Amino acid sequence: MAIHAQSSGIFCMFSIQTMLIISVSSPGTANLRFPQHYTMIHWAGRIEKELEKVLPQVTGVQQMKSIYNEKRSQFDVKRNSPKDLVERVARDIARLLNSKRKALERLAKEAEQIQTEYPWQDNIKESDIQYYDSKVDAEYTEENLMANPQSISLEFVEDPNFKNKVNYSYTAVQIPTDIYKGSPTILNELNWTQALERVFIDNSREDPSLRWQAFGSATGVTRYYPATPWRTPYKIDLYDVRRRPWYIQGASSPKDMVIIVDVSGSVSGLTLKLMKTSVNEMLDTLSDDDYVNVVQFNEKADVVVSCFKTLVQANLRNKKIFKDKVMQMHAKGTTVYKSGFQFAFEQLLNDTTSAPRANCNKMIMMFTDGGEDRAEEVFEKYNWPNKTVRVFTFSVGQHNYDVAPLQWIACANKGYYFEIPSIGAIRINTQEYLDVLGRPMALAGNQAKQVQWTNVYQDALGLGLVITGTMPVFNLTADNDSKNQLILGVMGVDIALSEIQQLTPRYKLGANGYTFAIDPNGYVLLHPNLQPKIINFREPVTLDFLDAELADSNKEEIRRLMIDGKAGQRKVKTLVKAIDKRYIDEVLRTYIWTPVEGTDYSLGLVLPTYSEHHIRANLSDQILQVQYFESLLPHTFESEGRVLIAPREYCKDLELSSNNTEFLLNFIALMEKVTPDSKQCDNFLLHNLILDTGIIRQLVEKVWKTKDLNTYGFLAVFAATDGGITRIFPNKAAETWEEDPEPFNATYYQRSLDNRGYIFRAPYRSRESNTILQEQENDTIGILVSTAVEITVGSRTIRPAVVGVKLDLEAWTSKFKILASNQTDNTRQGSQMCTPTSGCEMDCDAHEDLLCYLIDDGGFLIMSNQINDWSKIGMFFSEVDSALMYALYNNSFYQRKLTFDYQSVCAPIHSSNTGAAPRGVFVPTIADFLNMAWWTSTAAWSLFQQMLYGFAYHSWFTTDEIEASDISESKEASCVRQQTQFYFGNVSSAYSIVQDCENCSRVIHAKRINNTNLLFVVAEKLPCSTCDVEKLFQEELEFIQEDPCLNMPQPRYRKGPSTCFDYNIAENTTDCGRGHSFRPSIRTLLLLQLLLLSLVAHPHILPFSL
Repeated sequence: MAIHAQSSGIFCMFSIQTMLIISVSSPGTANLRFPQHYTMIHWAGRIEKELEKVLPQVTGVQQMKSIYNEKRSQFDVKRNSPKDLVERVARDIARLLNSKRKALERLAKEAEQIQTEYPWQDNIKESDIQYYDSKVDAEYTEENLMANPQSISLEFVEDPNFKNKVNYSYTAVQIPTDIYKGSPTILNELNWTQALERVFIDNSREDPSLRWQAFGSATGVTRYYPATPWRTPYKIDLYDVRRRPWYIQGASSPKDMVIIVDVSGSVSGLTLKLMKTSVNEMLDTLSDDDYVNVVQFNEKADVVVSCFKTLVQANLRNKKIFKDKVMQMHAKGTTVYKSGFQFAFEQLLNDTTSAPRANCNKMIMMFTDGGEDRAEEVFEKYNWPNKTVRVFTFSVGQHNYDVAPLQWIACANKGYYFEIPSIGAIRINTQEYLDVLGRPMALAGNQAKQVQWTNVYQDALGLGLVITGTMPVFNLTADNDSKNQLILGVMGVDIALSEIQQLTPRYKLGANGYTFAIDPNGYVLLHPNLQPKIINFREPVTLDFLDAELADSNKEEIRRLMIDGKAGQRKVKTLVKAIDKRYIDEVLRTYIWTPVEGTDYSLGLVLPTYSEHHIRANLSDQILQVQYFESLLPHTFESEGRVLIAPREYCKDLELSSNNTEFLLNFIALMEKVTPDSKQCDNFLLHNLILDTGIIRQLVEKVWKTKDLNTYGFLAVFAATDGGITRIFPNKAAETWEEDPEPFNATYYQRSLDNRGYIFRAPYRSRESNTILQEQENDTIGILVSTAVEITVGSRTIRPAVVGVKLDLEAWTSKFKILASNQTDNTRQGSQMCTPTSGCEMDCDAHEDLLCYLIDDGGFLIMSNQINDWSKIGMFFSEVDSALMYALYNNSFYQRKLTFDYQSVCAPIHSSNTGAAPRGVFVPTIADFLNMAWWTSTAAWSLFQQMLYGFAYHSWFTTDEIEASDISESKEASCVRQQTQFYFGNVSSAYSIVQDCENCSRVIHAKRINNTNLLFVVAEKLPCSTCDVEKLFQEELEFIQEDPCLNMPQPRYRKGPSTCFDYNIAENTTDCGRGHSFRPSIRTLLLLQLLLLSLVAHPHILPFSL
């Protein structure tokens, strides 16, 4: 805790230090002695007595306890049973997820049936079908290439459940930018999925709480319900459902992947750039359930990240490290496939290491520019005849190598061969391997039709943080009298995290109680600290439980037990970080957890000892309700102080607002229409709010109105309650009130509950700020002081409220100097006045050469006797006197804790504003090439477009860089930030130290002020200009690690999915890719050459310049 019971005793060794201290005096002031230790103890005692006399008297903390006792008949004290609470919430969550499971099963079954009955149409045209193209009404403008005259026009209505305008009668369709909408494959996909509209609507009628329902097709088409215009940041739509976390999880089992990259000398220039981009795109197809390593090879092979000696989890951190290292690869040497494949097989098949693995699909992905070697002896040694490792080969760039060896390698090892001739082909060809991995799943049939729940991620349509239930959809049509092994796509149903949070007893647990939930990776899907500051649709939100809290051995064990699906309970002493990130407290918490039946999730609940009970108002007297309610009305503010109410959902029809005045008016208007007992209102929240209103009103009448705040040096007095009421008195003081109107989200409220006594906090000021936060028109600064109201009902102790004041810094600094001086409180006459000829002790009032400070438990300056420190109030003390702060830390008055924020936002990343491909070029897939209908309807368009771009950029296969102004806007990037928090150490008694610098020394006295979070420090000014000690920092900074292999954290415990579909004896591996190299005859080449010469000679015939 920030505050401990303290002793006024002095260490035994103090007598030795006393002799040193007495003998030390300031240069040039031989008759002015540094105060002795007992003098400082006396000053500290006077400060304590003044605070103990004034603060309770003005805040009315004791009177408020009496008011609660007087109102005892108006409320009950209910017990929070942690075990019962967590089990009930777990059942409710399981029930919620199960209801979505039924919707998913119905959708998948209907989709398979519809597709089975659908007659394929080779000659289908765009004009034959109509659908709502979500990009038509999108918030950005694409080129004419994206226009769709076939799209129907819809009207939309606002729906707060979707945070969007929607149409309930139609579905919407999103097609990736790089896919040609007019191909027969896409048109047939649009045609048969149209029938899903009826199923979506029926699901929604049966369960009105359903959010987005979506079908992601293996062709890239997304059909979702209800219809709404598409959203995309930065004006260019890069969304492809096949790269979304929910689709990847539903379409394949976990993967152990080794990516081997040919970096021989023949790989250079554009080809090497294509390889680097391809590898990074491949990494984006992996999730936290997968494991990966990246290897570069020529004559020899080695990992690209030196400390990743084996496969590592494909989490965001590791993938970023891989991507950075991949971009640093250089080409040299000769190509030896054997070295790369042997290294990869040993990585995959080495079972001697204890490193975790996915233990499901095993695969090697080789990127090369081509070669003649087949490395047959390697496959004989490691992979044949069982072929437990699939090998996928990628021919990158334009070259004249024979592609047969690469085809053979893929076909001989249950893989697939792909070609990546240009940058436009990368995205599609680095994700189509998922179709191959889906074959065993499709052949497994109903056994594989399991609902899986994803990690938390940002919804692309603006719903916020969601999880998605997924289920694969299989192609049930016969394939030459054998079972079809293709996945049609994945069905998904979203659940907003806000839906799950509504099932938790948020307000019964108090400000510091909460529920949380984690998945098998240890990532939280519920936690008060899950607050990503940047919206990134491409990356899941993966915050580990041990990163959401301050980790310790107890929490590591709790996390492991939760992942294992076990229930348990444990009371632990742990550290917690305040909401404002400036403070750390040592607290006692009860953790209790249980698995969520039918899922891999586990639910936990955290409860402080003082929150084991809560108040439940019992206001059956309607006349009393009206009396209490009257003090919420604005006309009472001038006499009783301003009221803020927490923005909670007291009633269904209550319109929320970020402006508290507006919210209060909305609340009052609704209360004039309904009663607190209305069924549309939360009676618990509403009755507690009204009760607390009456209690604080009585506090105002009995105490606050009877005090002249100016006499005591106070700017304001306030109270806040668990019921959601905050009242600031007088009314004008509310104009500068900057605390959160939701007490449960306010630092002062949470810390007051966790600590005994009075908690002081100054307005924060960083070293970069030029001026301190001015709170009043007369430039006075307010120091917030707060304390919890603790009441006992029978044997039950609760803390239902916090009261406090704002000190006028100027007035209390004067008082502080007098209290820490040789004067009496009332007069300076008769006090001992020190002069150069009348030797005496210096004090904090008369002598500026004596440094006197009050510092809070986080190391922030609260008060100083130095006039130059006025602008430094609220700063971390190291910015005031770095040597003195280090001395306090070095002598255990403070401890420090390095913490990290994994959800932070940093400055824009400035990268090239160019892209290496013309937008809108259609890259035909392998399925397209094999489809005769494609050749008759699409090939001419596609090839003509490719030829035009080829002429425009001087080569079919070399693209100039083009400006991408649409995405060049500076944007913030997600990052990790680090910060060091300080908190009181184990020194609870007064202590004196001598600080030695190289050329001088000084004496320092320090003592904790009892019943507060303050440290009283008296010190000499440093005689020399510098002191060579570490300067301590508290401010949050971006965490930049030059070498990611330094201090590499150990992999945390996790569990992968319990099912795996990586093998089926019925799998047909004959479809393994084939080359599509354009090999024209000599005659054709001559004709093309003549055409090029003609165009060069007569450039005016082209719509562009060569």
